[in-house]
Amino acid sequence: MERRKELKEKEVRLASLFEEYYDRIARYAFTRIGDRGDAEDLASDVFVKALKALDSFEERGLPMGAWLFKIAHNLVVDYHRRNSQRRITDIEKIDIEAGGDLAMEVETRLEMERVTQAMEILTEDQREIIRLRFYGGLSSAEVGAMLGKSDGAVREAQSTALKKLRIKLT
Repeated sequence: MERRKELKEKEVRLASLFEEYYDRIARYAFTRIGDRGDAEDLASDVFVKALKALDSFEERGLPMGAWLFKIAHNLVVDYHRRNSQRRITDIEKIDIEAGGDLAMEVETRLEMERVTQAMEILTEDQREIIRLRFYGGLSSAEVGAMLGKSDGAVREAQSTALKKLRIKLT
C-alpha cells in the first residue's frame, strides 16, 4: 500500500513538471536535432518514457527535472542514430505561421544558425552544458548532477565556453 501511495505521489509530481519542463525540453531537443516538430514529439516522448519508468525513479542526487533532461538526451542520441542520413525538406512544405513576422523569423533562424556553427569550436561537454543551461534552463547544479560533474566544474566549463563563443561571434 505504501509503494502504491509513493508511486501516486510521483505521478502527481511528474504531471506538475510537464508544464514547467515541456517547452524547455522541446527547445533543448530543437537545438540538438534542428526540427521543431520532431523536437516537440521528442519532448512528449520524454514524459511518456518517464511515466513508464516512474516506478524505478529514485531521487539520488538527481532531481526529477534533471532526470527528464537525461531521458531527453538519450532520446536525442537515439534520434540521431535512427536518422543518420541528413533529411532534406522541400521549401514548399515549410509552414509559415499566419500573422507571424517573416523577417523576424528569418533573422532569428539565421542568428541561431550562426550560434550553432560557432558552437562547433567547443568540446562536446561544453556544447551540452550550454544547451542544458541556456536552452533547457537547468541550474549548474542540475547539469552537474546529470553529467556527473561538480557544480563548480559545470560553471567553469560554461565560463570557458562563453569566452570562446564571444571571441568567435565578434
